Amino acid sequence: MIGNIFKAYDVRATYPEPLNEEAAWCVGYGTGEYLKKNNGGETGLVLVSRDMRPHSPGLCKAMSEGIRATGMDVVDLGMCDTSFMYFAVPYLKAVGGVQTTASHNPINYNGFKISKDGARPVGADTGLKEIEAIAKAFEGEKPEPTGSFEVKDLWAEYRKHIQKFLVPLTKPMKVFVDGSNGMAGKLVPEAFFDVENLEISDVYFEMGNGFVHEPNPLVAENMIPTQEGVKKIGAVAGACFDGDADRCMVVDETGEVVGCDHMTAMLAEYYFAKDNPGTTIVYDLRSSKVVEETIARLGMKAKKSKVGHVNMKAALRETEGAFGGELSGHFYFRDNNYADSGAITFACVLSVLEQTGKKLSELVEPYRKYPQSGEINFEVEDKVGVMNLLKDKYASVATVEELDGVSIDAFDGEGWWFNVRASNTEPLLRLNAEAKDKVTLDKLLKELEPHLGTPAEGH
Repeated sequence: MIGNIFKAYDVRATYPEPLNEEAAWCVGYGTGEYLKKNNGGETGLVLVSRDMRPHSPGLCKAMSEGIRATGMDVVDLGMCDTSFMYFAVPYLKAVGGVQTTASHNPINYNGFKISKDGARPVGADTGLKEIEAIAKAFEGEKPEPTGSFEVKDLWAEYRKHIQKFLVPLTKPMKVFVDGSNGMAGKLVPEAFFDVENLEISDVYFEMGNGFVHEPNPLVAENMIPTQEGVKKIGAVAGACFDGDADRCMVVDETGEVVGCDHMTAMLAEYYFAKDNPGTTIVYDLRSSKVVEETIARLGMKAKKSKVGHVNMKAALRETEGAFGGELSGHFYFRDNNYADSGAITFACVLSVLEQTGKKLSELVEPYRKYPQSGEINFEVEDKVGVMNLLKDKYASVATVEELDGVSIDAFDGEGWWFNVRASNTEPLLRLNAEAKDKVTLDKLLKELEPHLGTPAEGH
């Protein structure tokens, strides 16, 4: 059963079956052995932390004991957002860290997000398969924990780190924040309630008793409280965080959601371009063409990345780029150890509003240039066959790229491009398309849909 809890980028499953304290101990043991190997066979310090789910304390404790059974020392950071771990691992010079969380999943889920030294993510191709193998192979009596254990409070240091991304606010600024009953309920008060001239109206900051709405800002209906809240109080902007608060999606003062690719372009231009001339900006390959155009216009370098936080972080680190943005609401910062942070994203948006003196809708409007389909999912059994068919069909009029799924680009000629990716776990294809005008987009979608299978509900 333990194999069912390991996914591509983390450990995640329902509690108490198949994920429970017994499985958590094995995950901890596998993590400790892997991090020891990654540390040249030497023991070292591993950090642990947890979100607000009712079963997180017990799972975190069992996982910590598994780590300590390998001789590794453990420091418990307490209840915090996932991005806290990405700050703390390098700050304490730890060999790795584990956050107990299930991110945006329902309350009966839980899991572990694992990092190694430098807050580098551990995914299937970067160590998670090794951890899984060790965890699955463990048999017999559990060894006693020999590594030390300590509890440490780093909130003051973390707050200072986040606020480095926030310029002084010279005039009152009113914002609305939806905490999604997740870790933003602790993060936002700790990091922002002491900021001069910042007035935060909040909703759903209560933690530990479930979710009023799904803690996933990618789902349109979950953004409604933020949209309504912004308009009700006359806020300059709104923000909705996911369950573990490493993602932040933003709403402008009119109540319209800012697309994450448009946010990438805006922050590249107004936050990073001036102080980072010629730097690389990493972007999700599903992003609007306007992102690539903006980066080129600013004289910066564009790096297209595969989808997923492991891939985005690796691309940003490899290029030593200043910033990266993903359509999922994850934004990545070189000065945050190349990791994502919902709080830093929020700070950057406030800084842009302060420095430009413009309304958020005015800043974003130039990037809302091309009509987009959004991600549409289709049920189909022969995923590879469909992608091969599309490559053959459009090869004569478009360029074909297979960085992640298949991207077919005829933007300069026919005025459109699209990407089709296969789900790792389901018989689904995911389509993202964009065109220079709505007529061209509608025509493209009508042409593509018969080849892609049945539109999938609930995805």
